[in-house]
Amino acid sequence: MTKYAIFDGSGILAGRYDSTLHADIPDGAIAITAELFRRTVIESDGVWRLVDGDVVKEPFAEVMPDYAQLVAAERYKREAIGVFVDGLQIETSRESQALITSIGLSAVLDSAYRCNYKMVTGFFEIGSPQIIAISKAVRAHVQACYDRELALLQAIEAGTYTDEMLTEGWPDSPPATPLPAPQ
Repeated sequence: MTKYAIFDGSGILAGRYDSTLHADIPDGAIAITAELFRRTVIESDGVWRLVDGDVVKEPFAEVMPDYAQLVAAERYKREAIGVFVDGLQIETSRESQALITSIGLSAVLDSAYRCNYKMVTGFFEIGSPQIIAISKAVRAHVQACYDRELALLQAIEAGTYTDEMLTEGWPDSPPATPLPAPQ
């Protein structure tokens, strides 16, 4: 009973054969010891390769995390946690930011502008001063998230980044900010 291994064009183990089980052993198969055959089956902590005629196990290549992508994903998550303005919970998802921007523009263009806006807890009628306060609070929160992302990217570039930093220093949902009194 003979054991065999075959390797792909880059020298990586592509298959194992046992002459007692396989009638057709592929051309180019290399005879290996029963012990090496067993090791290639049970040892999964590396890549088995053919190097200069010897079958060797090389450690897996170290895969470095994409830190910039991890930071961007964390910023996106933190950006959408919402803010409180005068006890009203305001969503800060991308869609909500766009809606708030549009009503904010209306409030800037017309100081008497009023609308019914749906907050997390339901509809509220708000006027221009309240809309502007909400817009400012949302913008400040989102900007703080981007500022934290930039600081983390700079730490990565400088080689001072640690994994713990990913969850530290982000803006929490800010404390309740009083809205201007309705007019």
